Amino acid sequence: MEVSVRNLAGEVVSTIDVLDSVFGAAINAPLIYQAAVRYNANQRQGTRDTKTRGEVVGGGAKPYRQKGTGRARQGSIRAPHYRKGGVVFGPHPRDFSQRMPVKMRRAALRSALSGKLADAELLVVEDLTLAEPKTRLMVEALQRLGVTRTAVLVTGELDPLVIRSARNIPGVDITYAKVLNIGDVLKHRYVVMTVDAVRRVEDRLKPPERLTAEETGEEAVA
Repeated sequence: MEVSVRNLAGEVVSTIDVLDSVFGAAINAPLIYQAAVRYNANQRQGTRDTKTRGEVVGGGAKPYRQKGTGRARQGSIRAPHYRKGGVVFGPHPRDFSQRMPVKMRRAALRSALSGKLADAELLVVEDLTLAEPKTRLMVEALQRLGVTRTAVLVTGELDPLVIRSARNIPGVDITYAKVLNIGDVLKHRYVVMTVDAVRRVEDRLKPPERLTAEETGEEAVA
């Protein structure tokens, strides 16, 4: 599959061949959804906490005697129905993380990238490094590329100059090929990748080749 390569002036300067298995894969919506749920769950810290009646301060003695008052019996003023009492069934620290096989995570990311390319929302550029690391220059470059909504900029390696140029732009995030994930792709309208990033993503996500019986030296089983 051929994909156009643009410069930061928005002009098409060349084309590159990309792997159909990575950028032209079948779009598996249920798998993308499952990977997105896992990603969002793993972002949760799970540190919120409330105090039960055994953790709040006070309430060590009965507020009044058991019998003879005509009132309902009470054992503590820190029971849940009292003001400043403990919380019933409140949240406590827990681990929200979910596991997902690596093959499924990679397949979901291939599907998401293929969908972006099919919708013309994946743009390939020669390079994202500007003459000067200025936010204004990066904004102008993105406008020339036709990026009108949120975008994630993907470079081959962590590039401090690109980070300095784009970190103050609302709705724009910066990452690099090694850590590109399903969340980066789904929560942004556009994915802007350098040629180097495309090649590194292909190396990372391409499915393993299946060897034939002749190549492995094994006899075929009927």
